[in-house]
Amino acid sequence: MSRLILAVDTTSEYGSVALLRDEQLLEEVLVHAPTGFSHVLYRYLAELLDRHGLRPDAIDCFAAASGPGSFTGVRVGLACVKGLAEGTGRPAVAVSNLQAVASFGTAPLRAAVLDARRGEVYGAVYDAAARLVSPEVVAPLAAWIETLPAGELEFVSTDFTPFQAALAGTRFEQAPVCTAPRALAAAVARLASRAAPQDPAALDANYVRRPDAELLWKG
Repeated sequence: MSRLILAVDTTSEYGSVALLRDEQLLEEVLVHAPTGFSHVLYRYLAELLDRHGLRPDAIDCFAAASGPGSFTGVRVGLACVKGLAEGTGRPAVAVSNLQAVASFGTAPLRAAVLDARRGEVYGAVYDAAARLVSPEVVAPLAAWIETLPAGELEFVSTDFTPFQAALAGTRFEQAPVCTAPRALAAAVARLASRAAPQDPAALDANYVRRPDAELLWKG
């Protein structure tokens, strides 16, 4: 029996929604939402389902990119998927953005890296089977590079241009770079299809860095 997975990524300005049957992509839509996803996400999901003649209760599993990324964006995507999964009685899966980015690499080791701003990056190393090799961290790029494991390693990012200069003079100066697409929802869905489904209530955000509100709270 075929299995349908609906996935969302709302963790950055460029998000996406995707629909998979088993591991075959039916459709993925890039969504540019510079003012946030809360007022557009459900419309894009409804239009995606309508184009394929589906209702939410036809979906077997819902998936969301759980971060790292925009604090508000992560919450919007997870809340959407939790609501849909609980409303239809289906399971859900949360997938790390870094794992989704790494899935586009081709080397035995994939160093996934995303801009965390403030002079820092989100980074982690995964193997070819999407298993975590080095933990997800937020750190200055130069400091993170020094912690990377030896071996045939490839950097994977949606935009590595701001980071390229930092490789000069390091042991990774000649390391290959793979560019992942901005639309990550299909990769999230594929990874979700291989993961153990979860109770929607158990889904949690993957901020890596605590939100500013928590950092500034003194109570």
